[in-house]
Amino acid sequence: MKRDQSLIERLARERNAWLCTLRGDGSPHVTPVWFVYLDGVFWIGSGERNVKVRNIDGDPRVSLALEDGDAPAVAEGVARVHRGALREDVLAALAAKYDGWAAGVEIAPFGARVLLEVPVKRWLLEGVAQ
Repeated sequence: MKRDQSLIERLARERNAWLCTLRGDGSPHVTPVWFVYLDGVFWIGSGERNVKVRNIDGDPRVSLALEDGDAPAVAEGVARVHRGALREDVLAALAAKYDGWAAGVEIAPFGARVLLEVPVKRWLLEGVAQ
């Protein structure tokens, strides 16, 4: 399904999203993330020792929400952790969006850099309060 152009534009300019992952006991873990949205996929840079990465390794089901509660945008998907050689196009998109951020450079103590790929399975809200 084609996304509304205003939502696509918003995803390009919004700086933060809230990522919800599931701990081993099923309880939610919510954290703000920087992201790019490319062709129906959220891409998020992280360190592999971060809680969100460990949670995704255990249960890849996630939700993502943009910050504006007056125009809620909430998506669900199944995440995949990319380790090793990271996609240069995604790293370049993150650098362009976040003022040169080197998303592939390791930051102690968070471990080697990874990319989280979250193809949107469904949109629960697409920018309109209900």
